[in-house]
Amino acid sequence: MKNKRITARRVENQVYSNRVLRSEFDRNWRTIISRSGYVIYIAKTNRAKVTVLLSDGSRKLLIFRQGGRVLVGGGGTSHYSKPHIARNL
Repeated sequence: MKNKRITARRVENQVYSNRVLRSEFDRNWRTIISRSGYVIYIAKTNRAKVTVLLSDGSRKLLIFRQGGRVLVGGGGTSHYSKPHIARNL
């Protein structure tokens, strides 16, 4: 029997966070800049992934469907479109 690491996983609706210190996007994202200054990442494929480091030291893996969006503003503010999967790492 293989040893599998169990992680918490849930489907989240549209959320935002001001606790993001760093986000790492895989290659499945397109980037644009809005007039208001937000950087907008748009998922080009299903299962586009973002690894997020939060200010409390925790990490999350976010998985989006094609067309999912992440808006990143100043001061670590991020907005995530719905639905997406969130896993604790």
